Amino acid sequence: MAKQQAVARDTFEKVMLPIYAPADFVPVRGKGSRVWDQQGREYVDFAGGIAVTALGHCHPALVAALHEQGEKLWHVSNVFTNEPALRLAQKLIDATFAERVFFANSGAEANEAAFKLARYYASSKISPFKSKIIAFHHAFHGRTLFTVSVGGQPKYSDGFGPKPADIVHVPFNDLDAVRAVIDDHTCAVVLEPVQGEGGVMPATQSFLQGVRELCDRHQALLVFDEVQSGMGRTGKLFTYMHYGVTPDILTTAKALGGGFPISAMLTTHEIASAMQVGTHGTTYGGNPLACAVAEAALDVINTPEVMAGIEERHGLFVETLEKINTQYNIFTQVRGMGLLLGAELSPAYHGKARDILHAAASEGLMLLNAGPDILRFAPSLVIEFADIHEGMARLEKAIAKVVGSH
Repeated sequence: MAKQQAVARDTFEKVMLPIYAPADFVPVRGKGSRVWDQQGREYVDFAGGIAVTALGHCHPALVAALHEQGEKLWHVSNVFTNEPALRLAQKLIDATFAERVFFANSGAEANEAAFKLARYYASSKISPFKSKIIAFHHAFHGRTLFTVSVGGQPKYSDGFGPKPADIVHVPFNDLDAVRAVIDDHTCAVVLEPVQGEGGVMPATQSFLQGVRELCDRHQALLVFDEVQSGMGRTGKLFTYMHYGVTPDILTTAKALGGGFPISAMLTTHEIASAMQVGTHGTTYGGNPLACAVAEAALDVINTPEVMAGIEERHGLFVETLEKINTQYNIFTQVRGMGLLLGAELSPAYHGKARDILHAAASEGLMLLNAGPDILRFAPSLVIEFADIHEGMARLEKAIAKVVGSH
């Protein structure tokens, strides 16, 4: 076992760009919320590929869609359209506020398109001087130069040369801070209704309502990045539905394809009408293979049974985390919505999130963090209750190890 891990680590360091620090074990097979590594060791998956595998690993509906479409048509480029893309776009429109859809391959690409659209719409329809984007500290919107610049974490954007201009960052959930910087030169306010990488921090109702009103007053677009919080993750198909606050543009990715790379930007006919043929594009976006899998994922996720089950699972996660906390006093807060949860470590354990992740892996549990002080949970939306109980038992063992060595 140790030899195989050493070989994998050595190969990784020889062939891969040194931008990741992967776990020592190498997953090779998954089914539902269980994963097996090269040695056949089993893990419970509470990470969900960072909120991607919303239906677990190798869900039968997704496998069937992949096989069926894989024998028909994989790719034709956007010189043509295709049936799966048209079906998926119509279903997303039917289920949301949207009237137009753009498909891409990743959350960063969907956000890049959203930010470009917001500026293009403002400059072509309202004023060429209307380019300011207001975004938030600790936000994360992707890894392109534009999206890391809009994201409020300099550690991801510093060092890559001049950044796109006219982007202002203010504290999240602070309506007065937005009010202080928004003006008639603002083209958009961009936010995650639940900040993911920023610590699993939900927006407050009054904040979202206030931002919507400010955008309307200043003819600015409200852009919701639901790359992580969308596709049922918070207990409704999209998180904006919890708040009754409708954005002008919404992006989604991660769980949209259940593990197959695909993303989407949703908007209205009026805003989309600013674009013309050739204004933006992508080679792979909306390819038939990805859209067929995403359509199958949407058909399963967007059902009353799955949505009701998310809230039930949320309750079990929170209840069990509180029981663990009663014994170890390791968390100051458990927050989040649906099955996007963050457990904030108490001051005595600040900086220990990665230690807990490593301890959890040694106990057979795949877990996430959101910064050095937050444990993040983003499991399958249909994770079996037995898997939750087993995973939490393994988490408790990992925490006991960290507490004991502290």
